[in-house]
Amino acid sequence: MEIAGYDSRLLELLKIYPAFFTDACTGCDARANDRTMISNELKSQIQGAYSRFLEAKSLKPRYGQRLMIAEIAKVLGDIDTDEEGRRTSDPAVVAVEAGTGTGKTVAYAIAAIPTAKLAGKRLVIATATVALQEQIVHKDLPDLMRNSGLNFTFSLAKGRGRYMCLSKLDMLLQEGDATNATAQLFEEEGFKIEVDEASQKLFTSMIEKLAGNKWDGDRDSWPQALEDQDWARLTTDHSQCTNRHCPNFQQCAFYKAREGMGKVDVIVTNHDMVLADLALGGGAVLPDPRDTLYVFDEGHHLPDKAIGHFAHYTRLRSTADWLEQTAKNLAKLLAQHPLPGDLGKLIEQVPELAREIKAQQQFMFSACEQLADFRAGEDMQGRERPRHRFIGGVVPEHIREMGIELKKGFARLDDLFTRLADLLKEGMDGEVNIGIASHQAEEWYPLFGSLLARAHGNWELWTAFTAEDPEDSPPMARWLTLADSGALFDIEVNASPILAAEMLRRNLWNVAYGALVTSATLTALGKFDRFRMRAGLPKVAVTAVVPSPFHHADAGVLRVPDLKADPRDSVAHTAAIIRELPSLVEGSRGTLVLFSSRKQMQDVFDGLERDWRKQVFIQGNLSKQETLNKHKARVDGGDSSVLFGLASFAEGVDLPGAYCEHVVIAKIPFAVPDDPVEAALAEWIEARGGNPFMEIAVPDASLRLVQACGRLLRTEEDRGTITLLDRRVVTQRYGKAILNALPPFRREIS
Repeated sequence: MEIAGYDSRLLELLKIYPAFFTDACTGCDARANDRTMISNELKSQIQGAYSRFLEAKSLKPRYGQRLMIAEIAKVLGDIDTDEEGRRTSDPAVVAVEAGTGTGKTVAYAIAAIPTAKLAGKRLVIATATVALQEQIVHKDLPDLMRNSGLNFTFSLAKGRGRYMCLSKLDMLLQEGDATNATAQLFEEEGFKIEVDEASQKLFTSMIEKLAGNKWDGDRDSWPQALEDQDWARLTTDHSQCTNRHCPNFQQCAFYKAREGMGKVDVIVTNHDMVLADLALGGGAVLPDPRDTLYVFDEGHHLPDKAIGHFAHYTRLRSTADWLEQTAKNLAKLLAQHPLPGDLGKLIEQVPELAREIKAQQQFMFSACEQLADFRAGEDMQGRERPRHRFIGGVVPEHIREMGIELKKGFARLDDLFTRLADLLKEGMDGEVNIGIASHQAEEWYPLFGSLLARAHGNWELWTAFTAEDPEDSPPMARWLTLADSGALFDIEVNASPILAAEMLRRNLWNVAYGALVTSATLTALGKFDRFRMRAGLPKVAVTAVVPSPFHHADAGVLRVPDLKADPRDSVAHTAAIIRELPSLVEGSRGTLVLFSSRKQMQDVFDGLERDWRKQVFIQGNLSKQETLNKHKARVDGGDSSVLFGLASFAEGVDLPGAYCEHVVIAKIPFAVPDDPVEAALAEWIEARGGNPFMEIAVPDASLRLVQACGRLLRTEEDRGTITLLDRRVVTQRYGKAILNALPPFRREIS
């Protein structure tokens, strides 16, 4: 017997009572009875691994976890392939929302590892944060290996920027040689050679630890925290790396890690690395997508990560300065090294072209300065970013024409630097005499590579900024931002897609062997519609929500008091919070207060009595981790502690037990109205006859509110209160839908 696409033998496999089928099949398409279902071999492997894991850990099976295992196995274990093992059936994509406490990592690993191995595929697990990546590699997968009987190998794949470059370290420790003389000309590009005493000590200690095999060159395994500006001098990127020509190639930390990756069953990485690989056509850094099963944990971040990956920006004043500096540096280089042949001819062309583009940049700066009506506003991180947005992504014709000239100029510069980099590669091989020795070509390659990368980035920006948007597709968002640049202000020019759906559909879902997306928050207002639209999920993608193990009604209460103040009147609402907050949170050891704007957070803090303020830690004064550590230390010491935070504290913050007994949410977290990407998306939906408030603003706010409420219960023992200081969930038509999408806490609405 089959029920809505489930193989009835899964009942035995996972020993799940009949309710499993009715819950799991809501919204699923019934499959044809003659479809091949997952093999008995795969079933017994999954069943055996799960049983052994539970037994070894003395755990009881969790209903939601079993449901998740079955859902993944059903979709990813039943893929039709040709003789070469390539998928021939529809895209195999499953999206599972599983709340905190479900045991997501165990569920997807137990289902996906045997599935991938049996199909002869690699499993790539991608997370949005380093913290989860490290938890999976150092805790979850070793635990699974020890206790499930599954036999697999795994490794962590990080970007080149997480690894130290030995050549850079060598260069920093060898002062006064010829390398430095050339590199000194390129100080702007990150080749800053002066080394103070503290840095000298750090770099020497790194060399010693590397030599003694006590460090592997990975930033994350260095015992002390490293400042970004120190690390930037020690690492490199693909444009500067000489690869196999590098004298340190055999000892290269990045390539050693990459080599280990080629042989393992499971690769743990981040969303950015998967997106970078897909942008290069797939299979460049990670395994070929056609031979890969992907798991995207924290998957609700994937659409925004993809947008960010294809967004471009440049700063007009600092780029003009860079062009002038490049012209000077290369003129000086030619004076120091009279160069014969093509190398000299190509370098000779750069200064004049760079100054020509610089003049165009300055005209563009003046035009943007005259045109822009910079309006003050916060972004979602609470930073003040005055902006001028081009409505509908349409740039005035005179600005667009200037942008096209800049695009042409940077295309020529990009071409010159590409030809120079190619020549230097030939010079490194030593087979062609390019007028300089091969060791000198090796020294120059990273310098010209960094110039190429910056020229190319500018060309990409002006291409996106001046492109004509196809009529039937979402337009690009285009805007200007006022930026600080030392004593002077700068203008940042931005262009970004407003949806990444088509890119993800074309490069990921339609190509991959199979994929799972999971997170505690994939639905908005109880549906997957928002995620389907933003992530471009195929029509055939299977979606499921598995229940949380938490008994919300027993564990927590949701209160909506009447503050007698409309949250749309920010002055009155802020005054009401200042008045009521101390009594609201009385008796809680740890309290988290979440705000939608930095201004309101600061105003509430400033308005509270000085003595009461002493128990408050406010986001932004210290790093996020330090703020959380101080809060925990105070609670551990028996005192009450209150955290004031913005959006980043509403997600991914783990404060179990007494650390968070009360979550206070100031307002329904609607997106800030001046976010240029969201505003352009809203315009596009409206132009097509839609209602952006109901289609975008309300579902997005609902999702963020669910995330904020998720801070309260982190373990099955947790108890507490959520207080929402926004009556719109009761007074507005859309409020009921937002309220009903929240976890089923007991409600007290005054």
